[in-house]
Amino acid sequence: MTVLSNRAKSLKPSPTLAINAKAKSMQAQGIHVISFGAGEPDFDTPQNIKQAAKKALDEGFTKYTPVGGIDELKDAIIKKFQRDSGLSYKRSEIIVSCGGKHSFYNLAQAIFDQEDEVIIPAPYWVSYPPMVALAGASPIIVETKEGDDFKITQESLKRAITSKTKALVINSPSNPTGSAYTKKELEKIAEMAILNNFFIISDEIYEKIVYDGFKFISIASLNEEMKKRTIIVHGVAKTYAMTGWRIGYTAGSEEIISAMNNIQSQSTSNPTSISQKASVEALIGPQDEVGKMVSAFLDRRNYIVNRLNKMEGVSCFKPIGAFYVFPNFSYYYGKSYQGKKIANSTNLADFFLDVARVAVVPGVEFGADPFERLSYATSMEDIQEGLDRIEESLKKLV
Repeated sequence: MTVLSNRAKSLKPSPTLAINAKAKSMQAQGIHVISFGAGEPDFDTPQNIKQAAKKALDEGFTKYTPVGGIDELKDAIIKKFQRDSGLSYKRSEIIVSCGGKHSFYNLAQAIFDQEDEVIIPAPYWVSYPPMVALAGASPIIVETKEGDDFKITQESLKRAITSKTKALVINSPSNPTGSAYTKKELEKIAEMAILNNFFIISDEIYEKIVYDGFKFISIASLNEEMKKRTIIVHGVAKTYAMTGWRIGYTAGSEEIISAMNNIQSQSTSNPTSISQKASVEALIGPQDEVGKMVSAFLDRRNYIVNRLNKMEGVSCFKPIGAFYVFPNFSYYYGKSYQGKKIANSTNLADFFLDVARVAVVPGVEFGADPFERLSYATSMEDIQEGLDRIEESLKKLV
């Protein structure tokens, strides 16, 4: 009897979590590792949000809630979309889940079937292709170029579209590149979606973390037709330093949200009651701490991009949003250290961890092997020392 399903055997663990685990294991052994792996803000959750959670505890708000979230939180999400993007939704068009990843997973289960194709621009967030595959659909990976700011072009999108295309995934601002789409670029994508009748899954979780005056635009806000065919995946984790609170949410048609609610009812049921109350405060309370966090990220971004671009053979796109850089280290592929050849991003990431005591995530996990992902959601001191270590270690490759 076979123990594991083919589905389970085909899955790999999340590489970012695996890198963090290895780094923490080394740290537990007394080794000073600087980690650029974590995809979470290093700031504490704002005090007003924590107070809202404590109030919920004190008031005994610790029981089951409706599967798809409490009305109070749905109303806060509705206000957020109206305030930030001019989008109008009803409660029946909103579902709250256990994090943004859970939101995407439920959505994939709700709308994808065998034979469906889902276009995913690379570099992509590591979990998109596996979650699409788990739903039985086929991820269609479309490579983007560093010279195009890692954005899908109309030409490459056109080549990828077939009669089986069910959806295109857009993550703007992007993990891992920090790239983001302008209104004009989104309009071209929208034209293709309408012409070829496919959905847009818009992952907007980094919406508030943008720099240099960039104006975030949701593709759903372009017109009523695009609102109908766009499903927005969002959450409080990145904007409010609430990764551990596990609250994500989805906005879309009533039919899709209802199906997601049914799926959620048979898996996790409701998200944590206390986290829901905290998220209400996050969305409708003071937003000052968000600006402070983004300001700190901006300083770090400027420093890390400048340093990386000064390293021999390294090029680094300047992120428009999020808190990652995605530098190209392929100049060093083919070089060796102590007889061990660096052939790809995985080898180089292992080299950085073993020799420089720095944790990064290999670009191959994002569908782009020439690159490594570094998160600058860490202190400036660690960024400076980590880059010093990387620069010194690269000099050891021959």
